[in-house]
Amino acid sequence: MKLDVQTLAGKKSGSVDLDKDVFGQDPRKDILHRMVRYQLAKRQAGTHQVQERGDVSKTTKRIGKQKGGGTARHGNGSVSQFRGGAKAHGPRARSHAFALPKKVRAMALRHALSSKASSKELIIIDDAALKAPKTAELRKQLEKLGVTNGLVVSGNAVDENFAKAARNIPNLDVLPSQGANVYDILKRHTLVLTKQAVQDLEARLK
Repeated sequence: MKLDVQTLAGKKSGSVDLDKDVFGQDPRKDILHRMVRYQLAKRQAGTHQVQERGDVSKTTKRIGKQKGGGTARHGNGSVSQFRGGAKAHGPRARSHAFALPKKVRAMALRHALSSKASSKELIIIDDAALKAPKTAELRKQLEKLGVTNGLVVSGNAVDENFAKAARNIPNLDVLPSQGANVYDILKRHTLVLTKQAVQDLEARLK
């Protein structure tokens, strides 16, 4: 599977052969859905918590007489129907993460890359680097490439000038190759990979 390589200026700079095992899969929506749910559940904070009976510090003395008071026979005041009382069966702090096999996670990333390649939403550039952190300059270069909503995956490290210029552009994300993931790939319309990112992803997913 051959694809043209472009410069940031939008000029052709050769071509690259993409591995069919990584970029030529038939995308499965069920695998992509499982992976997105896995990522979102893992990043969910899970810090919601209320005070239950064991968390409320109140006297355990009986509120009133057992009989003759004309009201229900309540014990202490830490129950949920009294002011300052506890919440019954409230949320507790916990992790929402669940397990997903490593092979399924790798398969999902291959299918995400393949979906961008098959829908012609994949652009290969020679390098993602700028001489100066100029947002206006980077925006013009991305417009020449046809990128208005995209994810740029660089090599092992993101160029500092490129990262500074990109952070002021809406609907644009920048990640190193080891940070490429299914959710961020599917969230943006266009996937932009450097030649180094292609090599890193193929080595990671073979």
